[in-house]
Amino acid sequence: MSVRRNLIGVAAGAVGLAAAGATVGVARQRRAITRRGPGDAPAFRSLRSDPITVVADDGVPLHVEIDEVDQPRRPRRGKPALTMIFCHGYALELDCWHFQREHYRGRVRTVFYDQRSHGRSGRSPMEHATIEQLGTDLLTVMDEVAPEGPVVLVGHSMGGMTIVALAEQHPELFGDRIAGAALISTTAGGLDPSRILLPMVPSWAGGRTIHRGVAMLARGHRAVDGLRRIGKDVALVATDQLAFGDSVPASYVDFVDSMLAATPFEVVAEFFPGFRSLDKFDAVGVLSKVPTAVICGTVDKLTSIGHSRKLHARIGGSTLLECHGAGHMVILERYDEVNGELDRLLEAAGLGAGPR
Repeated sequence: MSVRRNLIGVAAGAVGLAAAGATVGVARQRRAITRRGPGDAPAFRSLRSDPITVVADDGVPLHVEIDEVDQPRRPRRGKPALTMIFCHGYALELDCWHFQREHYRGRVRTVFYDQRSHGRSGRSPMEHATIEQLGTDLLTVMDEVAPEGPVVLVGHSMGGMTIVALAEQHPELFGDRIAGAALISTTAGGLDPSRILLPMVPSWAGGRTIHRGVAMLARGHRAVDGLRRIGKDVALVATDQLAFGDSVPASYVDFVDSMLAATPFEVVAEFFPGFRSLDKFDAVGVLSKVPTAVICGTVDKLTSIGHSRKLHARIGGSTLLECHGAGHMVILERYDEVNGELDRLLEAAGLGAGPR
């Protein structure tokens, strides 16, 4: 208990210093973000469909939304229509796919869901807060909402790891039910996740200390959540610096920061160990059986471009889109490039989208 209190005390003191420092450097950067303006002011969180609940194999309810095709095209050769399933990343939620959802709405049957313990989905037992369980959840969602017809899987960050976990668990699905995949700003291993915490926990400790202390801090998660609120300007600036490469509109930064802030630190801590132990590069070769697009920003500070290049090298026939100057949230920052690559993926799989 005393160790945990000391860790939280150190965090509290450092956040206090950070809050004081916000009157200078942090405040200056915060104002710089605000001065950018809202940009095109997208209506984030406005794209909705009637939710359904898919129950995972351990009883956790998963929040799922499906956008159907406005005017279903006649399936080619009598086959059921395509379904695209989108898997979001760590401490985000299904709304992060705003621009992709907007792009395909009415043209392709698309499925979006909140990963366990994220967004509107139910809380996971701690022992099931793993990448392997996320792969199992993805199959459960696929079986429930797309039992027939070709499926294309699209994953960002932890969502890409989810797809890799499914490939390891069920390689026979690729080239059969699964007709294509997109791995965006992700990896299959070799990740030091310390920096992932920085937008969610002010940088009061180095990576080694974070690894030692994050589990202890999780037991005092309510206190940590309170400290995160106190240091909100620090967190916003960290989000801007770590999630994006260019000076994106303030509305984008606010949107991502709001998703991170809404994720309880207890959830952050439960999934954290799985990133450090992830080692699945030997499993990604099965993706060579289907058209696979690998996408990343060249200045991604969380899953660097080297991870995507390694995935590309391990997945025969895959394509690699490097979005110059973009960061980890390339799905927002370079949504036009990402959407174009997804369109090409569908064409490569012989499953082009309907007319706009």
